[in-house]
Amino acid sequence: MSSNLEGRSIRLEVISGKNLDVPSERVPAGIYVSLKLDETRCWKSAIRVLSSDNAVAWGDTVTLSSHGSPTLSMEIRASFELGRTLGNGELIGNLETSWDDLLDHGDEPFDLSFPPVRGVHPSLTLKIASVHACGNEDSELFHYIVDCEIARRTDAGHTRFAEYMASKTVSHLNDTVEHFQSVLEQCPVGHPDRATALTNLACTCLQGYIRKDLRDIDCTTSLFRDALALRSQDHLRLDHALSLYHLTTALIWRNIKERTVVDIHESARLCRKLLLLCPEGTYLRRIGVDDAVDYVISECNDLPIDASDEGIQLRRLVLELCPPGHQHRPRALDKLSRLLNTRFSQRGSINDIDESIQLGREAVSLCPEGHPDRGTRLNNLAFSLLVYRFSHQGKSEDLNEAVSLLEEGLRLCPVGHESRDPPLDNLGGALVERFKQRGDINDSNRAISLYREVLALHLPGHHRRDTTLNNLAHALQTRYDKLDTGDDLNEAIDLYRESLRLKQHDNPERHVYLHNLSSALCSRFMQTPKNEDVEEAISLCQESLAALPSLHPGRYFSYMWLQEAYLSRYRVQHNPVDLLLAVENFRLASRHPTQGFPDRIKEAIEWARQAELYQHGSALEAYQICLELFDDHVMTRSSIISRRNAAIAFSGAQSLPVDAASCGVRRNELQRAVEFEEQGRGQQWSLASRLRTPLDDLKSASLPLAHKFSELSKCLSDAQGSAAITDRAAADLAAREYRRLMEQWDAVVAEIHNVQGFSQFLLPPSYDDLQVAARHGPVIILIASKYSCNAVIVPTSGEPHHVPFPSLALADLEMLKVNFARAIRHASGMGPKEPRTDLIVLLRKIWDEVMLPIVKVLMHDLKVKPRSRIWLYDSGRELCLEDIYICSYTPTLSALIRARQAMTTHATPSFVAIGQSQPGAGKGEALLTVDSELELVHKLVPPNATFTSLSGDEATRAGALDALQRNTWVHLACHGKQDREQPYHSRFAMRDVRNSLSGFQRFATGFNFQMQRASLNRLL
Repeated sequence: MSSNLEGRSIRLEVISGKNLDVPSERVPAGIYVSLKLDETRCWKSAIRVLSSDNAVAWGDTVTLSSHGSPTLSMEIRASFELGRTLGNGELIGNLETSWDDLLDHGDEPFDLSFPPVRGVHPSLTLKIASVHACGNEDSELFHYIVDCEIARRTDAGHTRFAEYMASKTVSHLNDTVEHFQSVLEQCPVGHPDRATALTNLACTCLQGYIRKDLRDIDCTTSLFRDALALRSQDHLRLDHALSLYHLTTALIWRNIKERTVVDIHESARLCRKLLLLCPEGTYLRRIGVDDAVDYVISECNDLPIDASDEGIQLRRLVLELCPPGHQHRPRALDKLSRLLNTRFSQRGSINDIDESIQLGREAVSLCPEGHPDRGTRLNNLAFSLLVYRFSHQGKSEDLNEAVSLLEEGLRLCPVGHESRDPPLDNLGGALVERFKQRGDINDSNRAISLYREVLALHLPGHHRRDTTLNNLAHALQTRYDKLDTGDDLNEAIDLYRESLRLKQHDNPERHVYLHNLSSALCSRFMQTPKNEDVEEAISLCQESLAALPSLHPGRYFSYMWLQEAYLSRYRVQHNPVDLLLAVENFRLASRHPTQGFPDRIKEAIEWARQAELYQHGSALEAYQICLELFDDHVMTRSSIISRRNAAIAFSGAQSLPVDAASCGVRRNELQRAVEFEEQGRGQQWSLASRLRTPLDDLKSASLPLAHKFSELSKCLSDAQGSAAITDRAAADLAAREYRRLMEQWDAVVAEIHNVQGFSQFLLPPSYDDLQVAARHGPVIILIASKYSCNAVIVPTSGEPHHVPFPSLALADLEMLKVNFARAIRHASGMGPKEPRTDLIVLLRKIWDEVMLPIVKVLMHDLKVKPRSRIWLYDSGRELCLEDIYICSYTPTLSALIRARQAMTTHATPSFVAIGQSQPGAGKGEALLTVDSELELVHKLVPPNATFTSLSGDEATRAGALDALQRNTWVHLACHGKQDREQPYHSRFAMRDVRNSLSGFQRFATGFNFQMQRASLNRLL
């Protein structure tokens, strides 16, 4: 060194580097700087990870004595390990210089440029200074002597590999493989450098495979797998990420050349792990991970539809690879949504279709107006809503939303647009469904017009012509069913035949075309009884059944149309075998587990109707299935109102329980008649009562189960508010959460059934269970059906008794109801001494034809003494029997049983009287006698009951609901408003707002507010 450095040292700071490209193009774990002072001494900086712009920040400082060599060799090297290194890595740049040359740059940082690598000069930013010697500078130097032979062979391999990558000379590749193979042999299992040796050899072989100089890719992937196994997740993070990346790259290249689906599946799983290890902006993410992810996403999108669990899991992985903001996320959402639709069509799980709709909504939100894919996303979401969930659950909101989405989709494709046919087709289908629901002929006519426009676009030879023919035929047949136009039916049959001719025998949708043609032929057979039509219809349905697996949802339609064919033939030919076959297919259709509840309920109702019509012995079974399906269906709805809406959506559903009870009476199955009436009448309130079932006995048998049931019941009760949510996406999420809770609740109930003595917990009560209600006196059930009008008396013990009303029909009762209401209104305006002749005549008729037959059975058959207590079920105050018996009313037998159980759980009865004489503005006039009424009620309450009065400013909605939770009896003195359209919106006027019946129900199931039903309470 220069003489002016005598007694001084040199401090060198390596600040940073840039343009640090690796000659071989391998992805390094990090970069370091080496200073070679002589043949034995060198200094190495720390290994630092590259940033996304191929730069490194070091900030490492070394102090060297001045009596060394005046020259030095400075190297920039790539290391392929962050931890323990094998060899010196790959040389990026080398520069021979002197200390004097470096010191000439002064005390400020300066850039030192190296020879170019692939046309770009690497450079270092350094800072150098002369400092006073401290005497221990050389302690920072070290000798690199570890595993010299392995290190030399490794360095030689890196050098030769860089030469191969530059020259493409195969002999260089062979030399590289030889060097790295030798190193691997010197690093046996258990050697700390084995993972590095495996990776070096595998990277070399992979490049040889990519350049077609080597063929054995399977061996290469095995080497990468072995290295990854040694660099587990508890290893250095970047080393583990590099091993994942290398294996992913190898799998991708094997897929590029050999198209192996299994490699794409594995690559997707590896990419998910890589994204977790390589945040946005990191070097490895920029240099290769993002490209690998994009390739995997693209390849997955090109895979054939696979709705298996494995296929859907792959699509979930792809969605994880596309976080919010990713350019491919809309397509990933759409792909997964469509796969879930397909699996739903195969298995019928409502969770699949709910998730599909949620994904579809997000996909639409990511394609705003003007986006080229918005039309496709709108159509796909509408398809999920209409074809899948609406068909399964029958929610009119889904149908309306689907029509709205499809209308928007069609506007995006005006006449002449190359993609106009799909939205035309889809909107036509939605309008046909709405025509079925509402009967608006404009929907049908427009649907047919849309389908004809599509058919004009799908000329012979078009790949979707068969579908369009089928859709147009279906629209015409639907219009025929409503309007009975023979031309529509004949054209539909011709179109069905042509569409079926175009459909390949192995097409998975062929069964739809088969049973569609079958249904049309059945309709024509009933119009013009040609035996060949019905024979062909039966054959088509049998063919469709043969093509479908046992749990395919499409089998439901084959069963449905097959029963229609047999029933049609029975109506014409009167062969009892056909009726038996029709009933068997009714049974199969209504019990098909993967079809939605709405269709199965409709089929069961039709089964019951036809069994009644032809007096077939399966009627009771049909009614039983109807009630079971109704119970399962309405329990999926998260509020009282939505459950009622679900129930009344079916024609004939409201009279179903009383018709079932009537059937039991007419077949002398009186116990089943009682069970049917109870099950049907309690259905609307059954969930609420189940959620508040007394648990004292269960707590004694299993306290943990009782606690779990209680907690889940509370969560379910609290969740019964999704009907009030107006945002469709939010309502869907609330419904999914409600269903999740319901599944957990059902699972706990199933556990309780396994507890000794609780096998019937919450199941529909048997007659023996219900007879407990008659412990203190007989219960009279009044049944008014279109098939018969009767009463059934449940005695304190023994079999029920039948009381026929032979001279009464349902039409008579309907007329009696109208006349009674008119007479009451007329009597209300009469003076106190004016005779109520009309009312007396009506009451006499009720006495003679209803009450007297009941009294005769009570007195003569059951020997019930006068002044005994009896309970009227579906009766009212006008039918008073006070002169003979003490009468009470109960809405259901279960309600009476629960009330008695509740009384046993309270040591002291509690009574609250709620009165509001001054309701808020617009809620009614002042009630002047409320206070005196509350005082009278107080006097009548037994002294052993605690009494609370709530009136004036305290009688608010919140106050009333709180009082209902705290008391066992309630008396209300306030304005009431009946809502005939939606009974659960009927309400009581408090000081602030009106309390609806549904609001009361949430807190007080002991107070049962019943809908009007097709039984004798309609009369009264």
